[in-house]
Amino acid sequence: MLERPLILTGFMGSGKSSVGRVLARRLGCPFTDLDAEIVAAAGRSINDIFARDGEQAFRDMESECLELVINRLPAVIATGGGVVIADRNRSRMRTLGIVVNLGVSLPQVMKRLHGATDRPLFAGSDAANSVKLLMDDRKQFYADADIRIDTDGKSVEDVAAEILRFLEELRA
Repeated sequence: MLERPLILTGFMGSGKSSVGRVLARRLGCPFTDLDAEIVAAAGRSINDIFARDGEQAFRDMESECLELVINRLPAVIATGGGVVIADRNRSRMRTLGIVVNLGVSLPQVMKRLHGATDRPLFAGSDAANSVKLLMDDRKQFYADADIRIDTDGKSVEDVAAEILRFLEELRA
C-alpha cells in the first residue's frame, strides 16, 4: 500500500498514463490522469484551453488540479508533460509524493505521437524540432525525481515492474 502518492512525470508520449493504470491496478489504488482532471474541471479540451486562453491559463489550471489530486491517498498520478515547469509543482510533488520520471527519446516520441491531434504543443509543420526544443528545455526539471526510468524499447508492464521493484526497495 502506498503511503504517499506515486507521481509519474515525463514528456508527452513517455507512457505516464499507460504505466500509471497498470501500477494503480497492481497496487490496488486509484489512478488519476491530471490532464483528464483538467478537462473535467474546465469542461473543455486541452486544445481548446490552449487556443482560447493560452498556455499560461492551462498551466495555472494544471497547478490547481495538481494541488487537489496530490492530497488523495493512496493514488497513482500521471501528470501532464509540462507540470514540472513550475517550481511550486515540483516542490509539492517532491514533498508529498514519490516522483518517478519516465524518460523517452525524441525518435520514440515522434513514433508514439505520430498523427496525434490532441497535443497542442505537438502541432505544427515542424513538430520534431518543436519537440526537441521542449525536451531540452524540460530535461533539468525531469531530473528532479526519486527515480528515472528510460521507457524506450520497454513494454508498459516492464516499466511498471521496474517501478514496483523501486517501491519495494524503498520499503526495505
